[in-house]
Amino acid sequence: MHAFLLALALHLRPADPPATTGATLYRATLLQAAPGRLLDVIALVKSGWPAVREAGDEPPIAMRHSQGDRWDLLLLFPMGSWAEYDAPERSARRARARAAEAAELARLADSTAWTEDVFVSGPPLADVRAALGSAGFFHVEMFEVLPGKRADLRKQREMENDYSRRLGLPENLIFVRDSGAAWDLFTVGGYRDLKHYAEGSDVPETKSDEAARAAGFDGAKAIGPYLRTLIALHHDTLAVAVR
Repeated sequence: MHAFLLALALHLRPADPPATTGATLYRATLLQAAPGRLLDVIALVKSGWPAVREAGDEPPIAMRHSQGDRWDLLLLFPMGSWAEYDAPERSARRARARAAEAAELARLADSTAWTEDVFVSGPPLADVRAALGSAGFFHVEMFEVLPGKRADLRKQREMENDYSRRLGLPENLIFVRDSGAAWDLFTVGGYRDLKHYAEGSDVPETKSDEAARAAGFDGAKAIGPYLRTLIALHHDTLAVAVR
């Protein structure tokens, strides 16, 4: 079933990717392990994921749910671009790798209760690895936008990054839907640990308001209410690194 849904998503993707300068294509997989099988799936992550290295593809950047949404793991698979990923030689190598590792893929299927994929346009891989590679804690926000508000949501996320930058806080990586599951956009913020993530709450109110207004908001307390004028659904998840 997972293979069928993946093939369907590829077939239905837009002919042209989003026009984002310097964008890289990723497959974001949300996975919920079967009862009692989470450690089995994590072992597959740590081994490089079945049929990935042998296919010449990049191993996923992985994070494990701590609290929030239903998924156990978020796996971010770098793809480059559709043209690169679908190149005949790369596709043939991927097919050979999947055949050679059929047993591991069957083990993965048996260990999985639920999964969904969304293909997204995001920052260059080097930037993603620089932001997330040494992080131990993550804040993931996933959005479904109201009709006609996708560009506004992207702008709001950029404004919030501007706000964070002015306060010396980590910025979020922004990923925009190309095809697949219903999430229109999601962001990932990388932190050293939970204490680092909580540092934003220690900023004095006057300084927060000044940074928010400079970033284009009506004030720090207006950031959340404005966001909610753009979205139909919003999921927050805190996660930790899987290495």
